[in-house]
Amino acid sequence: MSTPTRPSYAEASKRLLRTSLLDGLHDLLVESDWAQVTMSDVARVAGVSRQTVYNEFGSRNGLAQAYALRLVDQFTAEIATAVEAAPGDVRGALTAGFAGFFAGAAQDPMIRSLLSGEAKPDLLKLITTDSAPLIESATASLDQILRDSWIGLPAAVSGRIARMITRMALSYISMPPEADFDVAADLAAVMTPAIDAARG
Repeated sequence: MSTPTRPSYAEASKRLLRTSLLDGLHDLLVESDWAQVTMSDVARVAGVSRQTVYNEFGSRNGLAQAYALRLVDQFTAEIATAVEAAPGDVRGALTAGFAGFFAGAAQDPMIRSLLSGEAKPDLLKLITTDSAPLIESATASLDQILRDSWIGLPAAVSGRIARMITRMALSYISMPPEADFDVAADLAAVMTPAIDAARG
């Protein structure tokens, strides 16, 4: 059995810096609207120079995209945890995964900023016209979960189903679920037959 390769010092430092900057942005968004947050603010909170923030993300839009990609990782982690906790129960796993995603989205300050105050075209583009990086990242992670977990979907269909789940979840970011409907259960009810059929 091969030993996992440890990241180099440079890789670990870069990862730590990126995490620190995104955590700083999160903390700023708890107190301020996205429209008011600057790269200098992020640098100040993280204790680095403004140029360091630009070097890492390239632009303010790049910063927002990196933050959104981290949210994608959290979403797919919710699904992975739900699948592991409900062996043999596709519908239960999906319901729990979607419910966790909706709960997390409702509390995230970037998403709350998107949905409040003045329109924010830059954030809206991240989940519409410029959503390809988010879709590809989430699809790849979900594809692996659907294949490698007890669900065990064949590769021929797992990618397609993963993309469907991703697109459905993403569509609810700009238009959150209605309070009087159990949308997580509804989405799970729609997706479960397709997954069951693919499992054979």
